[in-house]
Parts: sequence; C-alpha cells; structure tokens
Amino acid sequence: MTTITTLQGELPDGLIPAFDAYETALKSNDQQALGEAFEPGAETLRADGGGLLVGHDAISAFRGRRSQAPQREIVQVHVRVIDADTAVIVSVNAPKAGGRGVVTQLWRRSAAGADAVGAPADVAADADAAADTAAEDGTGVWRIATAQVQAPTPVFDTRIWRVVGAPLIETTADPSSPPGPLAGETVAVKDLFAVAGVRIGAGVPGYLDEQVDSEFHSPAVQVLLDAGASVLGIAQTDEFAYSIAGRNSSYGTPPNAVVPGAISGGSSSGPASAVALGHASIGLGTDTGGSIRVPASYQGLWGLRTTHNAIRRTDLLPLAPTFDTVGWLTRDADLLARVASASFESVAARSSAVQREVNPSFVVDRRLSASVSPDVRDAFGSLVDALPAAGFGAPAEVALGDIAHLYELFRIAQAAEAWASHGDWITAHPGSLAPDVESRFLFGRSVDAAHEADARAELAAQRDHLDRVLDGRILLLPSASSSAPLLSSTPAEIDVVRSQTLGLTCIAGVGGYPAVSAPLMSVPGGPVGLCLVGPRRTDLALIGIASSLEVALRS
Repeated sequence: MTTITTLQGELPDGLIPAFDAYETALKSNDQQALGEAFEPGAETLRADGGGLLVGHDAISAFRGRRSQAPQREIVQVHVRVIDADTAVIVSVNAPKAGGRGVVTQLWRRSAAGADAVGAPADVAADADAAADTAAEDGTGVWRIATAQVQAPTPVFDTRIWRVVGAPLIETTADPSSPPGPLAGETVAVKDLFAVAGVRIGAGVPGYLDEQVDSEFHSPAVQVLLDAGASVLGIAQTDEFAYSIAGRNSSYGTPPNAVVPGAISGGSSSGPASAVALGHASIGLGTDTGGSIRVPASYQGLWGLRTTHNAIRRTDLLPLAPTFDTVGWLTRDADLLARVASASFESVAARSSAVQREVNPSFVVDRRLSASVSPDVRDAFGSLVDALPAAGFGAPAEVALGDIAHLYELFRIAQAAEAWASHGDWITAHPGSLAPDVESRFLFGRSVDAAHEADARAELAAQRDHLDRVLDGRILLLPSASSSAPLLSSTPAEIDVVRSQTLGLTCIAGVGGYPAVSAPLMSVPGGPVGLCLVGPRRTDLALIGIASSLEVALRS
C-alpha cells in the first residue's frame, strides 16, 4: 500500500494522477507516454548512477534502448509543494528483484504551448495538444523537469565483472619488505589472462563452461601481484576479444563511465569501465587492433599498448598472435608509468630486450584526418597547432602511404589467425557468438593459405616502409575516429566507426610499435584520446612524453 505524505502546502490538483500515470507507463514501457511525461526541450534533466542525461532527446533515446522498464511497486510518496505549479516528489519503490530504490522528481505544471519551445516537432505537437486539452479543464499539464534515480546497490555489475572478490587474489609482495611500487592498487583483469583458481571465459559463456581452473597466474598478472597490487576480479571482454565496441551479446555492454548512454569501447571493455568508474585502479588488458586505446579514448583514460612481445603472453588466450600485445589502463599517467616500469623491470614478465629512450620529435600525416569525424579533426588540429606554444616543436608532415590498403592487409592476417585460434571451437558450437563477431571469424575461415601468405609478405614490406618514414620519431594521431558512439547506434553505424578507427589503430599493430592513448582532447560527444606511436621498446619514454604534453597543454 502506498503512503502519500504532503510535507508542505496543499496538494495541487492533478499532480498525483500525473505521477501515477507516469508509473503506469513505466511498468508497461510505454515510450510515447514516458516521453510526454518529461518536459520537452533541451533543459530537461535525468540522472542516475550511470551519469546525467541532458535534454528530452537524450532521455528519450535512453528509454528507447531498454527492452523493458524496471518492475517495481511504489511504497512511499512524499510531496514538497513549492508553489501552485511546482512540486518535488520523492518516492520510495520496492523493485521486484529486491531492495529499495529512491526517485526524486521536480514536477512543473505548464499552460498550453509554454514548454514546447525548443522541443522536436513531434514532441512539441504532442505537448501542445495535451496542454490545450488540460487548459480546457483548468488543470494545466504536470510534467517532470528533473529526475534523480537511485536504484538499489547491486552486489556487482555483471556487465563489468565476471568474478569479483574483496579482493579476489591478495598481493604476493613480501610484507616484511618495503612497500612495492603498486602497493594498495587494485587490478581488473581482462577475462583472457590466467588467474590461478579461476577459469578463462573470453566473454563467451559456452566457452567458459568447458574450461578448468587455471593452475598458475599469467606472468602479466604475477608481476602486478609481486609489485604490491591485488586482483579485485576478472572483468568482462568482447567475445573472444574480437571487437573494439565493448558490446557482448551474453553479458551486456559495460557502462561508459563518462558518457552516459554510450558504448564503453572494447575489447578491454570490462577493465576500462572498472577503472573509469573507480572500482579498480588498474585495468590489465590486451590490444590487438586497438582494444586498449579505444576504450581509453572513449572513457577519458590513460592506456598503453606495449611493444609487440615486450611483455610475455604466456598463459594468455590468443586472438591473433602476430598483433596481440599486453597493455594497461589507468586514470592518470603516473600510475600507468609505475605499472609499466614494474612490468618491464620484471625478468619473469618481460622479454630480454630493454627499454630505450626517444626524443620528443613529432610527426603527423594530415591525410589520416579524412577518416575521423569533423569534431575530432578540429580538436586534433587545434592540439597540433598548440604544440609550439606549449614548448614543443611543430610536427613534421609525413606520408605513411595507403592506410586503407594497410588496414585491409591487417584485417586479412588478423582474421586468418583468429580463425586458427578459435575456429575449431566455433565450428563445434554454432550460434554461440553475436552475428557481427561470428562474421569476422567466418571471414577468417575464408582466407586461404595463398591469400594469407601474400598479405603477410606485403605487411612485412609495409612495416619496413613505416620504419623508414617515421625514422625514430613519434607519430601523433587521434586514438579513435570519434567520441564514443551511442548505445542506440545501429550495427551498421558501429561497423562504420569500427572500420574508420581501425584505420588509425592498425598502424601500431602492423609496426609492432608501442602506443599511448592520453586523454588530451574533448569534443561535444565526450573525450577523445591523443595517441602517441613511438619506436619499438620506447614504451616508458612514450608515457613520460605524453605526461609532459598533458602538463604543457593544460597549463
């Protein structure tokens, strides 16, 4: 039974019926009624744990992505009357799944047409029609101007985490020794790395079901534990890590911590969201075609794709070994440098080659901007133009060649290796993957040996060409072709963004270069990373230069 309490003033006519109508529409997921319940225009607000939505269009798009609304019963309603046409309603609800939620809404009563200014034509027409009708009976129209939704706290978000502990794995650092460089830090491990006592799931429930617990930690995990960090949990990934969107047809899309209603970026999607949301301080992931750099760009994080083979990939489920690398995500450059230093200093985790220095000499290829959105093109151009005033020289112009052809060569080789890695399992389990992921694997199946050999031979030549053109300098480019696309984007729209972004990210993959994504740009749709691609084995120096850029540009 619902209890209604009026905290101040006389309860205005029509307010509670409007509130009840909204709750009824919510239960049936009536999109039209829900849209009409909110004030039209660009100033309407809705906030929840995922962030703030501004404007009627953004709120409607958010509702349109839900297949069904949360099922709940209202148990308490408290009304604070501000004036005859304005009131705050705080309601307590009991979700079917348990717990208690609280919703705070600012309701306003408007006259005919008064709140339709700035709204989309169809919404404005509906608003005017409803207001006209209401004006005839003298009640006016009550609508929500601002809403704050507080849902019950989940045990953990299964879109982000597959397994989580408190922590899951304690640090292995010697407590009698001085604290390690990562003391107190927590790690979200992408569900590709072996963690002793836990199965590898690779974002595919059917694959997870057939696995056994790992006996050992992957070296990339062990070095973080030895440096003082603990593993908080196993974070989700795109299916077999063959995507850069962050969507997973079985577990859902991890939330974007800084752009509500946008995709998180993948395939290191779970670690990226965990770090951006503050669940963990370090995301341990992999980058084959951009899977560290893209989620870092979309969520305003620091991310490093390491030099190919610089960090051992033992006890790590592969996708395309020629391009697979280990990488990390953090919220600041200092922690990224500490993680990288600890890993490169560990003989067990790194290969035998040592790190090198690199001068902060930059190059750009302006033709890469043809594949990015106009706002990213403008932001990148402004940043490049600001470098001399920030104490860095103007970047030299270079011509990298036919990047579309380079991406096609990368795509062929990657797909062939991906099929070699997982084709047998996919063949034995038809229908286990999302259609877009499955189509990429099936393309790999279609690549015959001669076609793959030709692509590899040309990739080797392209790698030599990149070495000559870059000549030991640092390539600057956007980390992604756009800010994070919305969850409401169609598969075709996501695929276009994917292809455009991979045209940028494949350069480091083909060259085996390290690449840092630094959150140094912003466009109306959200953050965009600046990517620094350096010579091989300059990972640590590249982080330092990117950090110096941040300080100089922000000052």
